[in-house]
Amino acid sequence: MKKLILAFVFCVAAYYSTQAQNNIEKTNIGAIKTASVQTSDFTLGQNEFLLNGKPFLIRAGELHFPRIPRAYWDHRIKMLKAMGMNTVCIYLFWNLHEERMDSFDFSGQKDVAEFVRLIQANGMYCIVRPGPYACAEWDMGGLPWWLLKKKDVKVRSKDDPFFMERSGKYLKEVGKQLSSLQIQKGGSIIMVQVENEYGAFGKDGDYMEATRKNVLAAGFDRVQLMRCDWSSNFNNYQTAPSVAVTLNFGAGSDIDKQFELFKKLYPSAPLMCSEYWTGWFDNWGRPHETRSINSFIGSLKDMMERRISFSLYMAHGGTTFGQWGGANAPPYSPMVTSYDYDAPIDEQGRPTDKFFAVRDLLKNYLNPGEKIGVMPTALEVIEIPKITFIKSANLFENLPPAQKSKSIMPMEMFDQGWGRINYRTNLTASTVPRKLVITDVHDWASIFINGKLVGNIDRRRAENTVQIPPVSRDAVLDILVETTGRVNFGEAIIDRKGITQKVEIFEGDRSEELTEWSCYSFPVDYDFQSKMIFKNEHATGPAWHKANFKLSKTGDTYLDLSTWSKGMVWVNGHNIGRFWKIGPQQTMFVPGVWLKKGINEIIVLDLEVPIQSTMMGLKRPVVDKIVPDASLLVRKNGQKLDLSSVIPVLKGKFDDQKNWKDIMLKNITIGRYFCLEATTSQLDKDMTSAIAELQVMDAENHMISTQKWKVIYADSEEMTAANHAADRIYDNQESTFWQSQYIGGTVPHPHQVVIDLGAEYQIKGFRYLPRSDKNKSGMIKDYNIYISVSPFKM
Repeated sequence: MKKLILAFVFCVAAYYSTQAQNNIEKTNIGAIKTASVQTSDFTLGQNEFLLNGKPFLIRAGELHFPRIPRAYWDHRIKMLKAMGMNTVCIYLFWNLHEERMDSFDFSGQKDVAEFVRLIQANGMYCIVRPGPYACAEWDMGGLPWWLLKKKDVKVRSKDDPFFMERSGKYLKEVGKQLSSLQIQKGGSIIMVQVENEYGAFGKDGDYMEATRKNVLAAGFDRVQLMRCDWSSNFNNYQTAPSVAVTLNFGAGSDIDKQFELFKKLYPSAPLMCSEYWTGWFDNWGRPHETRSINSFIGSLKDMMERRISFSLYMAHGGTTFGQWGGANAPPYSPMVTSYDYDAPIDEQGRPTDKFFAVRDLLKNYLNPGEKIGVMPTALEVIEIPKITFIKSANLFENLPPAQKSKSIMPMEMFDQGWGRINYRTNLTASTVPRKLVITDVHDWASIFINGKLVGNIDRRRAENTVQIPPVSRDAVLDILVETTGRVNFGEAIIDRKGITQKVEIFEGDRSEELTEWSCYSFPVDYDFQSKMIFKNEHATGPAWHKANFKLSKTGDTYLDLSTWSKGMVWVNGHNIGRFWKIGPQQTMFVPGVWLKKGINEIIVLDLEVPIQSTMMGLKRPVVDKIVPDASLLVRKNGQKLDLSSVIPVLKGKFDDQKNWKDIMLKNITIGRYFCLEATTSQLDKDMTSAIAELQVMDAENHMISTQKWKVIYADSEEMTAANHAADRIYDNQESTFWQSQYIGGTVPHPHQVVIDLGAEYQIKGFRYLPRSDKNKSGMIKDYNIYISVSPFKM
């Protein structure tokens, strides 16, 4: 009997010990205590997602923890819940966690596991998007720069064993951090994404299957897997049936049209918009992007009425601190530091009118038992009186040790990931002006001879040449190159920085390639900047500027950089990011948690000379002021295209449907210059033209690469109210489009756009995509196509 009693006691003790351990795993993972989780499964059902076997509508919002100071993570999650979200969607960026190969970091600001635990502590679920590719307007789309040290590297491809090995290793490191937080293990992660928008890049199903297996091998073998693409390309490849297929599209979309093909191919699948674009990102030198509340809320309501799950991209964008901002191409167009995105929650964490519109809508569509969260306390914003900079350190007086190279090489070959690099050599004497031709500058170059600036080269404008004056013997040539973000999308993602091929000097018909270079690297980390030798003087060229300022209290603020030129800012050791006088961003967000009572330090690296070496902290941002260094319009003053002597190779009429239109020419035509002329629109009263994307097909039925394309004429572009530049027609973004002017009076038909394809091709046809939202304004009806070997008369 005594033995039976003891056995019973041991069984009870073991039971409660096991339960206690399970509860610890569920409620006390890591540094904080998370909320108790009652659910344990999330799966695909018949036209529904199922949470513990019951229908569950995902209302998610995207947050990027690297774009939010760690101290504000909880505040931003609570803001999402107060807007009506039940799920938080997050990216991981491979290059953030493995800045150097085999050196992984998930600590501090990079502690993604802690961010996920905070999501669970707030009673919300999590969708994890680990990559290896992310996009997100992030440097190289999240891929690490050191991949580019391999000269023949292929990314997002099974054909490169090095890429597959490294991406698999990275995913395993992510698994070590997050696999225990799957919902099936008591965590909050309900889905994990395999890669990202692969249909816009390739069609290799084998690569996606290999990546899926890498995700499983990383420990995500219980959670529901998913993938996302666009309605136009989600069927470019196939993945395992167990992977949920979701679509991405933007504000104002026709929801039924977006899911039309999807429902035919996946009639029993749950419907989800995995990125519902609330706004858009800004590019340096282009107008500030916004999306109207009405169009945004209209399509969101349509999804709610149809029980379509969604994730708002972005719910809160935050700030791309440091060197992490990316770029689009073609044409090359870098992103600003602010990632405000015109999102419902602004860069500083404040609710906008969009926020309240979403909250008012979603309160009518909650899952059973759900409540909208309570608004957290607003974070304080302060002004900072004028800061005057009296100390500077001239860049050429603070050169780091040189690395020698006979031929020119990009910065990656000097083991440098970001920042600036200076290339120095000697010039032979010349009594006449010469041309310096650089192939290619990535991304902004300042050319100096004997310390004097002689010109700049801007990759955004496809520039590569500067005139240099006569020089005496052994003149010193310096080419200072600044990186403004690696391309994060499309085939141009292999984007090495600095000077990528060669530097030549031309005198008449004679050319010489310059060699024997001394190369100086200027990285972005604070330790490097702090070691400069500052003097009590104002520098007259590229320089660091330093000042101290005193605060009696701290709070968020916006530094006014409107009198500065181009460079980067560090505050109390934190890299705040890039600035550029051309706008539209003129202020930089500084979180109050990075400031301190008493003395604070600020260092500014300006590659030019500031108008005034002063700065203030404002309570409101300035993100919509363009100060262009050249006209934003393609068309020059007085320029007019003359097609009177040219016969169109095709006359046609487009229908009014919002889908890709494949058009074949009557005969294959040789040409380099392609002109689309719109003569009427679908709406008779409307005088504008709108093209979202244009592709040109060669004789072998291949789409001609757009990497060398350049718009050389557009009769009209709307660049006042929005960024509807003509080059939007080949930016690989289906939600952006060229539109002719409509502010201040519309411009009558015909409307023409002329593209230099970069080389001669045998052209068989073209593809055209009209604007993708519900609005038919500007959709083309009647058109002419002109093709020529030589430029059209202008």
